[in-house]
Amino acid sequence: MKEIIHALKYERRRSIAAPLGALMRVTGARLLKDADVVVPVPLHPRREYERGFNQADDLARQLGLPVVPLLKRIVHTQSQIELPKEQRQQNVKDAFAFLPAPGSRLPVPGVVVLVDDVSTTGSTLDACARVLKRAGVKEVRALTAARVVAEPR
Repeated sequence: MKEIIHALKYERRRSIAAPLGALMRVTGARLLKDADVVVPVPLHPRREYERGFNQADDLARQLGLPVVPLLKRIVHTQSQIELPKEQRQQNVKDAFAFLPAPGSRLPVPGVVVLVDDVSTTGSTLDACARVLKRAGVKEVRALTAARVVAEPR
């Protein structure tokens, strides 16, 4: 899975998003059930420009629910992969802001599924969820393509 995610993110093999997203749709069916929208974890505009796309957005578009960009990354943070576990939460603290759809008068969705490619410590997902909850979202769920688990010592 590490090689698959790496190919998607860093080798720009966006075609991987369709089968990986389909797998997420099946394995995450309980999380997606009764959800109103999916929200991809945003990249900072500079990082998205450098990469050319947001892999979380590509995955979110495969899940069969409306994709609504309710979040914006407002701080260009250091890549989480470069940081030890203890620093990751501080790195993404206050890095996100609520971004309602332009001209939208629609109410804030009740149930949102956050989508990202990988969860290591959950710090990024937690930071995003806090912003959504403060904006009035009733329930935030998270669905990722992979989760890093610590190897036994």
